[in-house]
Amino acid sequence: MQKKNCRFHRPTPAEQTVLREMNLRLLRTPKELRQCDQVLVQEHYLHSAKLVGEQLRYALSWKGQWLAVAAWSAAALHLKARDHFIGWTQEQRRRRLALVVNNSRLYVMADCHYPNLVSRFMRLMLGRLSQDWESTWGHPVALAESFVDPQEYRGTAYKVSGWSQLGGTRGWKRSAVDFYEKHDRPKQVWIRELVKNACGKLRAPELPPAWVKVEQKTAPRCAAQAPQIRSLVQTLRAEVPECRSKHALAYPIAGMLALIALAMFSGVRRGPQDLAEYAATLSQGQLRALGFRLDRHTGQTRCPGITPFRDVLIGVEATAVERALLLWQEQLLGPTQDHLVIVDGKTLRHAHVELVSAVNGQGRWLGTVAVKEGSNEIPAARQLLGQLELAGKTTLADALHTQVETVQQVLFEGGGDYVLTVKENQKTLVQTLATLLTPGKFSPSAHASDSCPDAGAQPQPT
Repeated sequence: MQKKNCRFHRPTPAEQTVLREMNLRLLRTPKELRQCDQVLVQEHYLHSAKLVGEQLRYALSWKGQWLAVAAWSAAALHLKARDHFIGWTQEQRRRRLALVVNNSRLYVMADCHYPNLVSRFMRLMLGRLSQDWESTWGHPVALAESFVDPQEYRGTAYKVSGWSQLGGTRGWKRSAVDFYEKHDRPKQVWIRELVKNACGKLRAPELPPAWVKVEQKTAPRCAAQAPQIRSLVQTLRAEVPECRSKHALAYPIAGMLALIALAMFSGVRRGPQDLAEYAATLSQGQLRALGFRLDRHTGQTRCPGITPFRDVLIGVEATAVERALLLWQEQLLGPTQDHLVIVDGKTLRHAHVELVSAVNGQGRWLGTVAVKEGSNEIPAARQLLGQLELAGKTTLADALHTQVETVQQVLFEGGGDYVLTVKENQKTLVQTLATLLTPGKFSPSAHASDSCPDAGAQPQPT
Protein backbone atom coordinates (compact mmCIF):
# COMPACT_ATOMS: atom_id res chain seq x y z
CA MET A 1 0.00 0.00 0.00
CA GLN A 2 1.18 3.47 -0.77
CA LYS A 3 1.67 5.79 2.18
CA LYS A 4 0.19 9.26 2.24
CA ASN A 5 3.57 10.98 2.18
CA CYS A 6 4.87 8.93 -0.77
CA ARG A 7 5.00 10.82 -4.07
CA PHE A 8 4.83 9.08 -7.43
CA HIS A 9 7.87 8.99 -9.68
CA ARG A 10 8.59 7.10 -12.86
CA PRO A 11 10.67 3.94 -12.38
CA THR A 12 14.31 4.21 -13.23
CA PRO A 13 15.87 1.69 -15.64
CA ALA A 14 17.16 -0.30 -12.66
CA GLU A 15 13.72 -0.32 -11.05
CA GLN A 16 12.11 -1.36 -14.34
CA THR A 17 14.46 -4.34 -14.41
CA VAL A 18 13.34 -5.37 -10.93
CA LEU A 19 9.65 -4.93 -11.80
CA ARG A 20 10.07 -7.01 -14.94
CA GLU A 21 12.04 -9.86 -13.36
CA MET A 22 10.43 -10.14 -9.91
CA ASN A 23 8.41 -13.26 -9.14
CA LEU A 24 5.72 -14.34 -6.68
CA ARG A 25 6.25 -17.21 -4.24
CA LEU A 26 3.72 -19.01 -2.09
CA LEU A 27 5.47 -19.56 1.24
CA ARG A 28 5.20 -23.16 2.42
CA THR A 29 8.18 -24.23 4.49
CA PRO A 30 8.29 -23.54 8.25
CA LYS A 31 11.43 -21.45 7.76
CA GLU A 32 9.79 -19.22 5.15
CA LEU A 33 6.65 -18.81 7.27
CA ARG A 34 8.68 -17.85 10.33
CA GLN A 35 10.67 -15.35 8.28
CA CYS A 36 7.48 -13.77 6.96
CA ASP A 37 5.96 -13.54 10.43
CA GLN A 38 9.13 -11.98 11.77
CA VAL A 39 8.99 -9.26 9.11
CA LEU A 40 5.35 -8.51 9.94
CA VAL A 41 5.95 -8.38 13.68
CA GLN A 42 8.98 -6.12 13.36
CA GLU A 43 8.04 -3.89 10.42
CA HIS A 44 4.28 -3.84 9.80
CA TYR A 45 2.48 -1.05 11.64
CA LEU A 46 0.24 -3.56 13.50
CA HIS A 47 3.35 -5.41 14.75
CA SER A 48 1.47 -8.71 14.71
CA ALA A 49 1.45 -11.80 12.52
CA LYS A 50 -1.47 -13.47 14.27
CA LEU A 51 -4.05 -14.66 11.73
CA VAL A 52 -7.35 -16.51 12.12
CA GLY A 53 -8.64 -19.61 10.36
CA GLU A 54 -7.35 -20.78 7.00
CA GLN A 55 -4.41 -18.71 5.77
CA LEU A 56 -1.72 -18.27 3.10
CA ARG A 57 1.43 -16.14 2.92
CA TYR A 58 3.17 -14.80 -0.19
CA ALA A 59 6.50 -13.13 -0.86
CA LEU A 60 7.49 -11.02 -3.86
CA SER A 61 11.18 -11.58 -4.59
CA TRP A 62 13.93 -10.63 -7.02
CA LYS A 63 17.15 -12.60 -7.19
CA GLY A 64 16.43 -14.16 -3.81
CA GLN A 65 15.69 -10.84 -2.10
CA TRP A 66 12.23 -10.28 -0.64
CA LEU A 67 10.62 -7.07 -1.86
CA ALA A 68 7.23 -7.44 -0.17
CA VAL A 69 5.16 -9.91 1.81
CA ALA A 70 1.41 -10.46 2.20
CA ALA A 71 -0.81 -12.65 4.34
CA TRP A 72 -4.35 -13.84 3.64
CA SER A 73 -6.67 -15.35 6.23
CA ALA A 74 -10.29 -16.23 6.95
CA ALA A 75 -12.86 -13.47 6.41
CA ALA A 76 -14.32 -11.34 9.20
CA LEU A 77 -17.18 -13.13 10.92
CA HIS A 78 -19.49 -10.10 10.91
CA LEU A 79 -18.99 -7.19 8.52
CA LYS A 80 -22.07 -5.09 7.83
CA ALA A 81 -20.81 -3.31 4.72
CA ARG A 82 -19.61 -6.53 3.10
CA ASP A 83 -22.73 -8.52 3.95
CA HIS A 84 -24.97 -5.74 2.60
CA PHE A 85 -22.87 -5.61 -0.59
CA ILE A 86 -23.20 -9.36 -1.13
CA GLY A 87 -26.88 -9.42 -0.17
CA TRP A 88 -26.85 -12.87 1.42
CA THR A 89 -28.90 -14.04 4.39
CA GLN A 90 -27.41 -14.72 7.82
CA GLU A 91 -27.64 -18.48 7.26
CA GLN A 92 -26.00 -18.18 3.84
CA ARG A 93 -23.23 -16.12 5.42
CA ARG A 94 -22.69 -18.77 8.09
CA ARG A 95 -22.53 -21.61 5.57
CA ARG A 96 -20.59 -19.82 2.80
CA LEU A 97 -18.21 -17.47 4.60
CA ALA A 98 -15.25 -19.73 3.80
CA LEU A 99 -15.59 -18.57 0.17
CA VAL A 100 -14.51 -15.09 1.30
CA VAL A 101 -10.87 -14.40 2.14
CA ASN A 102 -9.24 -11.46 3.93
CA ASN A 103 -6.03 -9.72 2.87
CA SER A 104 -4.99 -9.24 6.48
CA ARG A 105 -1.38 -8.07 5.97
CA LEU A 106 0.53 -6.32 3.17
CA TYR A 107 4.00 -4.90 3.66
CA VAL A 108 6.66 -3.54 1.29
CA MET A 109 10.26 -3.59 2.50
CA ALA A 110 11.57 -0.17 3.49
CA ASP A 111 14.05 0.17 0.60
CA CYS A 112 11.77 -1.41 -2.05
CA HIS A 113 9.04 1.19 -2.65
CA TYR A 114 9.27 1.02 -6.43
CA PRO A 115 6.48 2.58 -8.54
CA ASN A 116 3.67 0.09 -9.33
CA LEU A 117 5.28 -2.64 -7.25
CA VAL A 118 2.31 -3.06 -4.89
CA SER A 119 -0.28 -3.11 -7.68
CA ARG A 120 1.75 -5.70 -9.59
CA PHE A 121 2.17 -7.73 -6.40
CA MET A 122 -1.60 -7.63 -5.89
CA ARG A 123 -2.32 -8.61 -9.51
CA LEU A 124 -0.01 -11.62 -9.28
CA MET A 125 -1.61 -12.80 -6.03
CA LEU A 126 -5.20 -12.36 -7.20
CA GLY A 127 -4.43 -14.30 -10.35
CA ARG A 128 -3.56 -17.47 -8.40
CA LEU A 129 -5.16 -16.98 -4.99
CA SER A 130 -8.21 -19.19 -5.52
CA GLN A 131 -6.18 -22.01 -7.05
CA ASP A 132 -3.60 -21.88 -4.24
CA TRP A 133 -6.38 -21.81 -1.64
CA GLU A 134 -8.00 -24.90 -3.13
CA SER A 135 -4.73 -26.82 -3.32
CA THR A 136 -4.00 -25.95 0.32
CA TRP A 137 -7.42 -25.96 1.98
CA GLY A 138 -9.55 -28.03 -0.38
CA HIS A 139 -11.88 -25.34 -1.73
CA PRO A 140 -11.69 -22.20 -3.90
CA VAL A 141 -12.46 -18.63 -2.82
CA ALA A 142 -14.74 -16.21 -4.62
CA LEU A 143 -14.40 -12.84 -2.92
CA ALA A 144 -11.59 -10.92 -1.21
CA GLU A 145 -11.92 -8.29 1.50
CA SER A 146 -9.48 -6.05 3.28
CA PHE A 147 -9.31 -3.22 5.80
CA VAL A 148 -7.29 -0.03 5.35
CA ASP A 149 -6.49 2.33 8.21
CA PRO A 150 -7.05 5.81 6.69
CA GLN A 151 -4.73 7.29 9.30
CA GLU A 152 -1.87 5.27 7.80
CA TYR A 153 -2.71 4.61 4.12
CA ARG A 154 -4.84 5.83 1.23
CA GLY A 155 -5.80 2.43 -0.19
CA THR A 156 -4.36 3.43 -3.58
CA ALA A 157 -2.97 -0.05 -4.25
CA TYR A 158 -6.43 -1.57 -3.82
CA LYS A 159 -8.14 1.04 -5.97
CA VAL A 160 -5.81 0.56 -8.95
CA SER A 161 -6.11 -3.24 -8.57
CA GLY A 162 -9.86 -3.21 -9.12
CA TRP A 163 -11.05 -3.24 -5.51
CA SER A 164 -14.16 -1.30 -4.44
CA GLN A 165 -14.39 0.71 -1.25
CA LEU A 166 -17.66 0.02 0.56
CA GLY A 167 -17.42 2.38 3.49
CA GLY A 168 -15.99 2.01 6.95
CA THR A 169 -16.12 -0.23 9.99
CA ARG A 170 -17.66 0.94 13.26
CA GLY A 171 -14.38 0.94 15.17
CA TRP A 172 -14.69 -2.30 17.13
CA LYS A 173 -12.31 -5.24 17.30
CA ARG A 174 -12.93 -8.82 18.32
CA SER A 175 -10.98 -9.71 21.47
CA ALA A 176 -12.74 -12.99 22.40
CA VAL A 177 -15.18 -15.48 20.94
CA ASP A 178 -18.24 -13.35 21.72
CA PHE A 179 -16.67 -10.16 23.03
CA TYR A 180 -15.78 -6.97 21.16
CA GLU A 181 -14.05 -3.82 22.38
CA LYS A 182 -14.00 -0.38 20.84
CA HIS A 183 -10.68 0.91 19.45
CA ASP A 184 -11.86 4.23 17.91
CA ARG A 185 -9.94 3.68 14.65
CA PRO A 186 -12.55 2.85 11.99
CA LYS A 187 -11.13 1.17 8.91
CA GLN A 188 -12.05 1.46 5.25
CA VAL A 189 -13.64 -1.72 3.87
CA TRP A 190 -12.46 -2.84 0.41
CA ILE A 191 -13.93 -5.69 -1.66
CA ARG A 192 -12.73 -7.49 -4.79
CA GLU A 193 -14.64 -10.19 -6.70
CA LEU A 194 -12.30 -13.00 -7.75
CA VAL A 195 -14.80 -14.47 -10.22
CA LYS A 196 -17.43 -12.80 -12.35
CA ASN A 197 -20.69 -12.06 -10.48
CA ALA A 198 -19.29 -13.58 -7.28
CA CYS A 199 -21.80 -11.71 -5.10
CA GLY A 200 -24.76 -12.93 -7.13
CA LYS A 201 -23.54 -16.51 -6.87
CA LEU A 202 -22.90 -16.21 -3.12
CA ARG A 203 -26.48 -15.09 -2.44
CA ALA A 204 -28.13 -17.51 -4.90
CA PRO A 205 -30.32 -20.32 -3.52
CA GLU A 206 -27.74 -22.86 -4.75
CA LEU A 207 -24.00 -22.49 -5.12
CA PRO A 208 -22.07 -23.45 -8.27
CA PRO A 209 -20.99 -27.12 -8.14
CA ALA A 210 -17.34 -26.24 -7.49
CA TRP A 211 -18.33 -24.28 -4.36
CA VAL A 212 -20.84 -26.72 -2.86
CA LYS A 213 -18.10 -28.52 -0.89
CA VAL A 214 -17.84 -25.43 1.34
CA GLU A 215 -21.45 -25.76 2.50
CA GLN A 216 -21.06 -29.50 2.93
CA LYS A 217 -18.19 -28.96 5.38
CA THR A 218 -20.16 -26.48 7.49
CA ALA A 219 -21.48 -28.05 10.67
CA PRO A 220 -25.30 -28.00 11.03
CA ARG A 221 -26.64 -25.47 13.51
CA CYS A 222 -29.95 -25.18 15.32
CA ALA A 223 -31.65 -21.92 14.35
CA ALA A 224 -34.89 -22.58 16.27
CA GLN A 225 -35.91 -20.07 18.94
CA ALA A 226 -36.85 -21.12 22.47
CA PRO A 227 -40.65 -20.62 21.97
CA GLN A 228 -40.61 -22.87 18.90
CA ILE A 229 -38.64 -25.53 20.76
CA ARG A 230 -41.01 -25.43 23.77
CA SER A 231 -44.00 -25.82 21.43
CA LEU A 232 -42.53 -29.00 19.94
CA VAL A 233 -41.58 -30.36 23.38
CA GLN A 234 -45.11 -29.83 24.71
CA THR A 235 -46.66 -31.73 21.80
CA LEU A 236 -44.21 -34.62 22.13
CA ARG A 237 -44.74 -34.78 25.90
CA ALA A 238 -48.49 -35.19 25.38
CA GLU A 239 -48.21 -37.85 22.67
CA VAL A 240 -45.12 -39.99 23.36
CA PRO A 241 -44.79 -42.06 26.56
CA GLU A 242 -41.47 -42.44 28.39
CA CYS A 243 -39.72 -45.66 27.35
CA ARG A 244 -36.64 -45.54 29.60
CA SER A 245 -35.83 -46.12 33.25
CA LYS A 246 -35.83 -43.39 35.90
CA HIS A 247 -32.08 -42.81 35.67
CA ALA A 248 -32.62 -41.12 32.28
CA LEU A 249 -34.89 -38.37 33.60
CA ALA A 250 -32.12 -35.76 33.34
CA TYR A 251 -32.99 -35.79 29.65
CA PRO A 252 -36.80 -36.13 29.32
CA ILE A 253 -38.04 -38.13 26.33
CA ALA A 254 -39.90 -35.15 24.87
CA GLY A 255 -36.78 -32.98 24.93
CA MET A 256 -34.62 -35.71 23.42
CA LEU A 257 -37.10 -36.35 20.60
CA ALA A 258 -37.43 -32.62 19.94
CA LEU A 259 -33.64 -32.37 19.74
CA ILE A 260 -33.48 -35.31 17.32
CA ALA A 261 -36.20 -33.71 15.17
CA LEU A 262 -34.36 -30.37 15.13
CA ALA A 263 -31.15 -32.16 14.15
CA MET A 264 -32.92 -33.91 11.28
CA PHE A 265 -34.38 -30.58 10.11
CA SER A 266 -30.83 -29.19 10.09
CA GLY A 267 -29.44 -32.05 7.98
CA VAL A 268 -27.98 -34.41 10.61
CA ARG A 269 -28.46 -37.95 9.30
CA ARG A 270 -25.85 -40.40 10.58
CA GLY A 271 -26.74 -41.39 14.15
CA PRO A 272 -25.92 -40.89 17.85
CA GLN A 273 -22.38 -39.57 17.28
CA ASP A 274 -23.55 -36.78 14.97
CA LEU A 275 -26.55 -36.07 17.18
CA ALA A 276 -24.26 -35.59 20.19
CA GLU A 277 -22.02 -33.23 18.19
CA TYR A 278 -25.06 -31.28 17.05
CA ALA A 279 -26.37 -31.05 20.63
CA ALA A 280 -23.04 -29.54 21.71
CA THR A 281 -23.67 -26.55 19.42
CA LEU A 282 -26.92 -25.56 21.18
CA SER A 283 -27.02 -22.52 23.43
CA GLN A 284 -27.96 -22.68 27.10
CA GLY A 285 -31.30 -21.10 26.25
CA GLN A 286 -32.07 -23.79 23.68
CA LEU A 287 -31.06 -26.57 26.09
CA ARG A 288 -33.32 -25.09 28.80
CA ALA A 289 -36.22 -24.95 26.32
CA LEU A 290 -35.75 -28.70 25.78
CA GLY A 291 -36.35 -29.27 29.50
CA PHE A 292 -32.90 -30.66 30.36
CA ARG A 293 -31.76 -30.41 33.97
CA LEU A 294 -28.98 -28.29 35.43
CA ASP A 295 -25.61 -29.76 36.36
CA ARG A 296 -25.30 -29.00 40.08
CA HIS A 297 -21.51 -28.75 39.83
CA THR A 298 -21.30 -26.25 36.96
CA GLY A 299 -24.71 -24.58 37.15
CA GLN A 300 -25.07 -25.10 33.38
CA THR A 301 -27.89 -26.93 31.62
CA ARG A 302 -26.77 -30.44 30.75
CA CYS A 303 -26.07 -31.48 27.17
CA PRO A 304 -26.67 -35.15 26.20
CA GLY A 305 -23.88 -37.32 24.86
CA ILE A 306 -24.00 -40.39 22.64
CA THR A 307 -25.59 -42.86 25.10
CA PRO A 308 -28.86 -40.95 25.79
CA PHE A 309 -29.49 -40.66 22.05
CA ARG A 310 -28.84 -44.36 21.53
CA ASP A 311 -31.26 -45.31 24.32
CA VAL A 312 -34.03 -43.11 22.89
CA LEU A 313 -33.62 -44.33 19.31
CA ILE A 314 -33.76 -47.99 20.43
CA GLY A 315 -36.77 -47.75 22.72
CA VAL A 316 -39.10 -45.07 21.38
CA GLU A 317 -42.36 -45.93 19.60
CA ALA A 318 -42.01 -44.63 16.04
CA THR A 319 -45.74 -44.35 15.33
CA ALA A 320 -46.26 -42.16 18.41
CA VAL A 321 -43.45 -39.86 17.31
CA GLU A 322 -44.89 -39.59 13.81
CA ARG A 323 -48.32 -38.78 15.21
CA ALA A 324 -46.88 -36.06 17.43
CA LEU A 325 -44.86 -34.47 14.64
CA LEU A 326 -47.84 -34.42 12.29
CA LEU A 327 -49.95 -32.81 15.02
CA TRP A 328 -47.25 -30.20 15.71
CA GLN A 329 -46.96 -29.46 12.00
CA GLU A 330 -50.71 -28.82 11.82
CA GLN A 331 -50.55 -26.57 14.87
CA LEU A 332 -47.85 -24.48 13.21
CA LEU A 333 -49.18 -24.39 9.65
CA GLY A 334 -52.90 -24.88 10.14
CA PRO A 335 -55.14 -27.23 8.14
CA THR A 336 -54.42 -27.71 4.46
CA GLN A 337 -56.82 -27.85 1.54
CA ASP A 338 -54.27 -29.31 -0.88
CA HIS A 339 -55.61 -32.16 -3.05
CA LEU A 340 -52.35 -33.89 -3.98
CA VAL A 341 -50.67 -36.89 -2.33
CA ILE A 342 -47.16 -37.42 -3.70
CA VAL A 343 -45.51 -40.75 -2.83
CA ASP A 344 -41.76 -41.25 -3.16
CA GLY A 345 -39.10 -43.56 -1.75
CA LYS A 346 -35.66 -42.60 -0.45
CA THR A 347 -32.69 -44.47 0.95
CA LEU A 348 -30.88 -43.11 4.00
CA ARG A 349 -27.36 -43.50 2.67
CA HIS A 350 -25.51 -43.79 5.97
CA ALA A 351 -28.16 -45.90 7.74
CA HIS A 352 -28.90 -48.24 4.80
CA VAL A 353 -32.63 -47.85 5.46
CA GLU A 354 -35.31 -47.38 2.79
CA LEU A 355 -38.26 -45.13 3.53
CA VAL A 356 -41.43 -44.32 1.63
CA SER A 357 -42.87 -40.91 2.39
CA ALA A 358 -45.85 -38.86 1.26
CA VAL A 359 -46.11 -35.09 0.90
CA ASN A 360 -48.80 -32.83 -0.50
CA GLY A 361 -48.45 -30.35 -3.33
CA GLN A 362 -47.15 -27.69 -0.95
CA GLY A 363 -44.38 -29.98 0.31
CA ARG A 364 -46.06 -30.66 3.66
CA TRP A 365 -45.12 -34.03 5.12
CA LEU A 366 -48.02 -36.52 5.38
CA GLY A 367 -46.31 -39.61 6.76
CA THR A 368 -43.50 -42.15 6.36
CA VAL A 369 -43.22 -45.96 6.40
CA ALA A 370 -39.97 -47.93 6.53
CA VAL A 371 -39.42 -50.67 3.96
CA LYS A 372 -39.17 -54.04 5.68
CA GLU A 373 -35.97 -55.99 5.31
CA GLY A 374 -36.08 -58.19 2.22
CA SER A 375 -39.06 -56.29 0.79
CA ASN A 376 -39.36 -53.24 -1.46
CA GLU A 377 -41.16 -49.91 -1.72
CA ILE A 378 -44.43 -51.27 -3.16
CA PRO A 379 -45.88 -52.88 0.01
CA ALA A 380 -44.59 -49.97 2.10
CA ALA A 381 -46.34 -47.48 -0.17
CA ARG A 382 -49.62 -49.42 0.12
CA GLN A 383 -49.28 -49.45 3.90
CA LEU A 384 -48.70 -45.69 3.86
CA LEU A 385 -51.64 -45.03 1.53
CA GLY A 386 -53.84 -47.04 3.88
CA GLN A 387 -53.04 -44.55 6.67
CA LEU A 388 -53.87 -41.44 4.61
CA GLU A 389 -57.11 -39.70 3.70
CA LEU A 390 -57.35 -40.14 -0.09
CA ALA A 391 -61.00 -39.27 -0.78
CA GLY A 392 -61.27 -36.39 -3.22
CA LYS A 393 -57.49 -36.27 -3.70
CA THR A 394 -55.12 -37.29 -6.49
CA THR A 395 -52.21 -39.62 -5.75
CA LEU A 396 -49.00 -39.22 -7.75
CA ALA A 397 -46.18 -41.79 -7.84
CA ASP A 398 -43.42 -43.04 -10.13
CA ALA A 399 -43.55 -46.09 -12.41
CA LEU A 400 -42.57 -48.52 -9.63
CA HIS A 401 -46.03 -48.01 -8.08
CA THR A 402 -47.97 -48.42 -11.32
CA GLN A 403 -49.55 -51.65 -10.03
CA VAL A 404 -53.11 -52.93 -10.24
CA GLU A 405 -53.44 -53.47 -6.49
CA THR A 406 -52.12 -49.98 -5.74
CA VAL A 407 -54.58 -48.43 -8.21
CA GLN A 408 -57.49 -50.40 -6.76
CA GLN A 409 -56.53 -49.30 -3.24
CA VAL A 410 -56.49 -45.62 -4.24
CA LEU A 411 -59.61 -45.77 -6.38
CA PHE A 412 -61.97 -48.18 -4.61
CA GLU A 413 -60.76 -48.26 -1.00
CA GLY A 414 -59.58 -44.67 -0.70
CA GLY A 415 -62.07 -42.97 -2.96
CA GLY A 416 -59.39 -40.92 -4.72
CA ASP A 417 -57.90 -40.51 -8.16
CA TYR A 418 -54.38 -41.30 -9.36
CA VAL A 419 -51.75 -40.19 -11.86
CA LEU A 420 -49.00 -42.78 -12.24
CA THR A 421 -45.95 -42.94 -14.50
CA VAL A 422 -45.58 -45.60 -17.20
CA LYS A 423 -42.15 -46.50 -18.60
CA GLU A 424 -41.22 -48.24 -21.83
CA ASN A 425 -40.09 -51.40 -20.01
CA GLN A 426 -43.74 -51.97 -18.96
CA LYS A 427 -44.45 -53.23 -22.49
CA THR A 428 -47.92 -54.71 -22.04
CA LEU A 429 -49.24 -51.60 -20.32
CA VAL A 430 -47.60 -49.32 -22.86
CA GLN A 431 -49.29 -51.22 -25.72
CA THR A 432 -52.67 -51.11 -23.99
CA LEU A 433 -52.41 -47.36 -23.43
CA ALA A 434 -51.25 -46.80 -27.01
CA THR A 435 -54.38 -48.59 -28.26
CA LEU A 436 -56.72 -46.72 -25.96
CA LEU A 437 -55.22 -43.34 -26.76
CA THR A 438 -55.05 -43.75 -30.55
CA PRO A 439 -56.93 -40.81 -32.15
CA GLY A 440 -60.05 -41.78 -34.09
CA LYS A 441 -63.41 -40.52 -35.24
CA PHE A 442 -66.14 -40.22 -32.67
CA SER A 443 -69.71 -41.02 -33.65
CA PRO A 444 -72.52 -39.78 -31.39
CA SER A 445 -74.58 -42.85 -32.30
CA ALA A 446 -71.73 -45.20 -31.36
CA HIS A 447 -72.22 -46.97 -34.72
CA ALA A 448 -69.54 -46.74 -37.38
CA SER A 449 -72.18 -47.01 -40.10
CA ASP A 450 -73.89 -43.84 -38.92
CA SER A 451 -73.61 -41.22 -41.65
CA CYS A 452 -73.76 -38.29 -39.23
CA PRO A 453 -70.80 -35.92 -39.42
CA ASP A 454 -68.07 -36.07 -36.82
CA ALA A 455 -68.80 -34.27 -33.59
CA GLY A 456 -67.55 -30.71 -33.76
CA ALA A 457 -67.20 -30.78 -37.56
CA GLN A 458 -68.25 -27.60 -39.35
CA PRO A 459 -70.80 -27.95 -42.19
CA GLN A 460 -69.27 -27.53 -45.64
CA PRO A 461 -70.62 -24.63 -47.73
CA THR A 462 -72.87 -25.60 -50.63
